[in-house]
Amino acid sequence: MKLANYTDTSGTKSIRIKTSPGIADWFFAILGILCLSSILFALTRAGLLPQPVFVLLKYFVWGMSTILVCIFWKSTIITISRNITLFLLVALSLMSFFWSESPDYTLSTDLEVLILTFFGLYIAKRFSLKEQVRLLAFTLLIVAFFSVIFVIVFPAVGIHGANEEYSGAWRGVYAHKNALGSAMVLGALTFFALPKENHYLYKWFGLSFSLFLIVLSSSKTSLVIFFLLIFIMMFYQRFRWQGKLSIIFIDIGILILGCVSLVVSSYWIELITGLGRDPTLTGRTLLWSYGLSRLVERPLLGYGFGAFFAPNSNYAIEASYAVGTGWVAPNVHNGFLDISLDLGLIGLLLFLIIYFTTFIRALKIAYATNNPENIWPLAYLTFLAMINVTESNLMAKFSLNWILFVIVVVTLNQKSRIYASVSPCQEGTMGSKETIYYLESKD
Repeated sequence: MKLANYTDTSGTKSIRIKTSPGIADWFFAILGILCLSSILFALTRAGLLPQPVFVLLKYFVWGMSTILVCIFWKSTIITISRNITLFLLVALSLMSFFWSESPDYTLSTDLEVLILTFFGLYIAKRFSLKEQVRLLAFTLLIVAFFSVIFVIVFPAVGIHGANEEYSGAWRGVYAHKNALGSAMVLGALTFFALPKENHYLYKWFGLSFSLFLIVLSSSKTSLVIFFLLIFIMMFYQRFRWQGKLSIIFIDIGILILGCVSLVVSSYWIELITGLGRDPTLTGRTLLWSYGLSRLVERPLLGYGFGAFFAPNSNYAIEASYAVGTGWVAPNVHNGFLDISLDLGLIGLLLFLIIYFTTFIRALKIAYATNNPENIWPLAYLTFLAMINVTESNLMAKFSLNWILFVIVVVTLNQKSRIYASVSPCQEGTMGSKETIYYLESKD
C-alpha cells in the first residue's frame, strides 16, 4: 500500500494509491482460508491428504503471512497502534500461559490463534472491503461444492453415520453438521452482499446453494439465523437511506424484538418443546451453569487460554458429569462464556470493547452508502453475536470466525480513519491494476 501527497486545483490533497491484489494474492488468500479454517483437514480425514502435508500447508500460510507482515513492518506497527485493544486481547491470550492450568496446551493453542491473527491482518491490509466480500464468497462456494462431493463420494465423512446422534445430517467437509450450517450462513450472507459488478445469477445461485446446504445440514439454529440476518440486511437495504424514517423503523423493530423476546423468555420451555428441542438446549444450559460456577472461582484472568477444556482436563470431565450424558464437551457452547473461562472477565471486557466499537463503525458505513458490500461487516458482526449464544466460535483453533473478526476490525478501523472523506477519482494512466482515491483535506 503506497501513500503519496499531491495538491490539485480544487484544493484536494493527499492522494492515496493502492495497488490491487494480483493472482498470487488471491490464490494465497483462498488457500489460507481453506487451510487455517480446517476445511482442508477434511481431505486428511478422507485419506486424500497426508496429515504432514496439511501441517506443512498450514505453516506455509503462517510463514508467508508473517513474512509479509514483517516486510511492511512500519505499516504493521501503525495498524497495531490503531487497533491496540485487539492486540491487547491477543497478548493477554499469550500471557495466559503463565497462569494456565494446562500451559503446554495453552501455548500450542496460542500459536494457532497467532497464525489466524497474522493471516487476518494480511487480508485486511491487502484487500479492500469489496475484494474481501468477493474473496469470501468464492472461497465458501468452493467449500459448498466440496461438501457435496464429500457427501456423494465419501458419505462416511460427509454425512453423520447411523450410529451417531444426528444420523443422516450432512456435515460436508466439516466434523459436525452445525459447522457446515454456520459456514453456509456466512456463504449466503456474503453472496447477498456481493458488489453490484457481480452478475445477479452468480449472486442468487450462491445464496440458494448455501441455503440448500443449510437445510440438508439439519441445523435449525443456522436456519433461523439465516432468515433473521437476511431480513436484517434487506431492512437496511430498504430503509438505510431514508433519513429519519429509518430511525423510526429501527425503533419499531427494537420494540417488536423486545416484545418477542419477552414472550420467548416467559414461555421458552413450551416453545422449545413445541419445536421438538430439549428444554435444556441439548444440555447447553447445564454446561453454562457449570461454567459460571467455575468462573466465580477465577473471575479476573480465567484458567488460561484453551486450558479449561484441554484434553484430559478435570474441568471438562466434571462438565460432562454435569450434563449427565458422559459426553466430554470440547467447549461450553457459548463463545462469550468460553472467553471468560479462558481469559477471565478482563478478556471478555476487551472483546466487548472491540466488538461494540467495530459494530458502531459498521452501522455508520452501512447507513452512509448504498454499496451492498458495505452491509457485510454489520451482517457478519450480527451473525457472530447470534451464533456464539449457543456455539463457541470466537477465539479458537481453526476458526474462520476469528480470521474474519480480525479482518473486519482492522478494515473498518482503516476506513474510519483513511476513508473519512473519500471520493473516487477517474482512472488515469495508472493502468487497470491501480485504484486511486482523493482524500479531502481537513485543514
